[in-house]
Amino acid sequence: MPLLLVFAQVARLESFTAAADSLGMSKSAVSQQLKRLEEQLGQQLLIRNTRGMALTSVGEKLFSRCELLQDQVDLALQELESNKASPSGVFSITLPHSCERDVVIPALRQLCIEYPGIEPNVVVSDQVIDLVQNKLDVALTFGDLQDSQYRALPIGATGEIFCASAAYVIQHNPVECIDDLQTLGWIRAPWQQQKLFAYENAAPVTKIEIMLSACATTNALSSAVEMVLNHMGAALLPSFIVAPLIASGQLVQILPAHQGRQWPFYMVHRFQTEKPVHVTRFYQLVKHYFIKVNC
Repeated sequence: MPLLLVFAQVARLESFTAAADSLGMSKSAVSQQLKRLEEQLGQQLLIRNTRGMALTSVGEKLFSRCELLQDQVDLALQELESNKASPSGVFSITLPHSCERDVVIPALRQLCIEYPGIEPNVVVSDQVIDLVQNKLDVALTFGDLQDSQYRALPIGATGEIFCASAAYVIQHNPVECIDDLQTLGWIRAPWQQQKLFAYENAAPVTKIEIMLSACATTNALSSAVEMVLNHMGAALLPSFIVAPLIASGQLVQILPAHQGRQWPFYMVHRFQTEKPVHVTRFYQLVKHYFIKVNC
């Protein structure tokens, strides 16, 4: 295990010197540890060059596994140092439908394995819900944050993809530019208005305003996805939701040189001082699974 933790710290900081300082080791000792790990595995994990270092493909896979290990070790030490009892009781969270299946449920499963005394209370809603008024501990939310007394931790961000079923695309004229999007019927997701914004992949800071007529409107992301899959129209949907459907051939990307806006993803909590250890762990797990589905 120590070899893996040393490797994870080097990969995380992208520096032998910084990793050595953080671990209280010499740079040569860190280098020797990594060499031993590579010899044990029989594979190269790092590529060293004049500009620094980079992970090999094997190294990237190992690092993704080591991140959870490092988090668990850090939390174990934190618990021992503070002499805290294992958390138990109701852990109430609210989250949007989009991250329920592939992000939050796997994170909650792992959290309950590590802290079996935790009883999750999950409220799934695409609406903003006040934490104190609804006796919630944590809210997961996409988009710009509202001013509040709560604390927010960044998780990541996701883009949006113009998409439709292949059958729907065949029934319409080819979409070759932004203006051609107006020839399609659009399924409006809960957070969208008639006016949307597109961005060129090559120039993501340049905002292009587009007006799209809705052929259907829904208050749930899952319904929007199902409508698109059933050839009812095109949609602009989160990339981590539709990318697997595009990869499997169930959907096709429209106008791939453009995308929708980037949506920041946050965990908002109500704790003004130190967070309970299970809340910190939940944040780490959500971030891990979100990165996994969004890469």
